[in-house]
Amino acid sequence: MLGVCSWLSERFDLDVSGLRIIFIAALLFGFGSPLLLYFLLYLIKPSQY
Repeated sequence: MLGVCSWLSERFDLDVSGLRIIFIAALLFGFGSPLLLYFLLYLIKPSQY
């Protein structure tokens, strides 16, 4: 979508599909504020992703 999961997966050497599943599960089950966290990470990440 905005490249946040791919950036995090490269930065921390994780599986990108696993991160996407975690974000979607957190959004559906309401753990904290995943949508706000996603957009904050979008603002922080470098523009090349």
